[in-house]
Amino acid sequence: MRFNIGKDILPHEYKGAVYNREGANRLLWIKRCFVFLFFVFFVRTLQLGIQSSDYKKVNRGSVEIESRADIVDRNGVVIAKSVKSGHIKLFPPRIKEKDINDVADVIHKLAPMDYSVDDALKLIRSGKRGLYIKKNASEEQIKYIRKEHRKYDCFEIEQFTQRRYPQSNVFAHVVGFAGKDAGLEGVEFTYDKYLRENKDPLRLSIDARVQNIFHEQLTIAMNKYQAKGALGMLMNSSTGEMVAMVQLPDFNPNNVNASSVGVRRFKLMRDTFEMGSIFKIFNTAMAYEHNLQNRDYKVSEPLMIYDKFGRPAMKKPIDDVASFKRDVVKKGGHKTLKAPEIMLHSCNVGSARIALDFPEGTQKEFFHKLQFDKPLKLEFGKTETALTHKVWGPVEKATAAFGHGVSVTPMHLLLAVNAMTNGGIYIYPTLLKRNIGAVRGERILDANISAKLRDIMFHIAEETTAKKARVKGIEIGGKTGTAEKRHIDGTADSKRNSTVFTGIFPVSAPQYIILVMLDEPQGTKESGGWKTAAWNAVPTAGAILDRIMPLLFE
Repeated sequence: MRFNIGKDILPHEYKGAVYNREGANRLLWIKRCFVFLFFVFFVRTLQLGIQSSDYKKVNRGSVEIESRADIVDRNGVVIAKSVKSGHIKLFPPRIKEKDINDVADVIHKLAPMDYSVDDALKLIRSGKRGLYIKKNASEEQIKYIRKEHRKYDCFEIEQFTQRRYPQSNVFAHVVGFAGKDAGLEGVEFTYDKYLRENKDPLRLSIDARVQNIFHEQLTIAMNKYQAKGALGMLMNSSTGEMVAMVQLPDFNPNNVNASSVGVRRFKLMRDTFEMGSIFKIFNTAMAYEHNLQNRDYKVSEPLMIYDKFGRPAMKKPIDDVASFKRDVVKKGGHKTLKAPEIMLHSCNVGSARIALDFPEGTQKEFFHKLQFDKPLKLEFGKTETALTHKVWGPVEKATAAFGHGVSVTPMHLLLAVNAMTNGGIYIYPTLLKRNIGAVRGERILDANISAKLRDIMFHIAEETTAKKARVKGIEIGGKTGTAEKRHIDGTADSKRNSTVFTGIFPVSAPQYIILVMLDEPQGTKESGGWKTAAWNAVPTAGAILDRIMPLLFE
């Protein structure tokens, strides 16, 4: 058998093609169906393109973040909101000659403060292929361009959703901020799951009106006393609802990149400080628990503590400020004082002597109940670990009695003082508005002792260091604290201190507790150079209380 190139591989010779009419008709029918379907698809695509030309054009190059629920204060004031925005871009080569003046007018009307008509004409004739004429445009500006761009095929909008914070810096550390896919700090981080999965706003316990007053007055105080920083908190004593939390310096969550990581650090939760004489509240509570409240303690002379070999265990003796020696010891003729009086006059020597009478392990156990020996795991975040003594020798006992050698976060302090004064219940705080119902807490102090501490704090606000925090119409109790900051080697730095005031009101049955703290304040002419809490933290708290009282009891 022969095989010829170009011929069929058959026993017979290749005779040429045979025309098959039936097959040709079938192919023609398939071709017409394909053309028809293509035409239908083309028309439908064109129709969809016309209907949604705005959407396609304005979303070119867009970056959408996840939808997030709003964050509002306890009264519904918006604190964080997701809003649509976009960058508007102009493509001059697409503009027809007859439309140049009209397009220039559109640009001017889009951003009259940015472009005059002449400015717009210069952009159009710039020779550039494409340029942004408005970044982060508002929803109104985007709507305007959408309406106009059908006439002129020269605009595009890169649309996206932004997380905006209408209150700006005021809620910065509390609310934090969100990134493209998730919350990164503050409430945005802690409640990220809720914010991503829900449409209903997240309602906080914070009152925006009170928050703004704290922010305003702390700013004034920081400038007046040339302080390195200022902190303030207000909490409902029984529910644990945080009504205000402010920290300065702060940052603008709408422009996070303009701030440093250090400024964004939430010091109310993350930094520890020695709190000075505020600790005398705890020392007095222990005195009552061990029935030492009626014992007389010598306060007229400095106290030196010696080791077991009779050698001084301290570089210098424990002593009191000159005003105490002058007004209480010399003028008042008091060589001894009882525990309540020692707290009233904020006597260091007397507090140390009380502590040395405590049974072994008393302070360690009490500080454990106050959770000073661990970080607080709260529903809105974790605090730094408080720094307490590992060994409780005589020196450690004595100095801890007036707040030296022990460092806690402001949140640790607020919750501990609240437990001492609200009837003895340690309440766990919340940043969410609470409905009436059970509140998480545990008893750590007898209610009768708590009432006695409140009475002493009332007299402190009426008679001694906290007088400048008084407000007409309501009885306030308070306690001040001043502590020298420390060098890297642990020695005290007499030129730098932190001052703090904590107050409760109404003192007979506290509904609120306030804490105000200034970091490294300076003396003023008004204070005669003094930079203790009575001269800065207390009047700052007084100014805040005077403004917020009508709001809290309206």
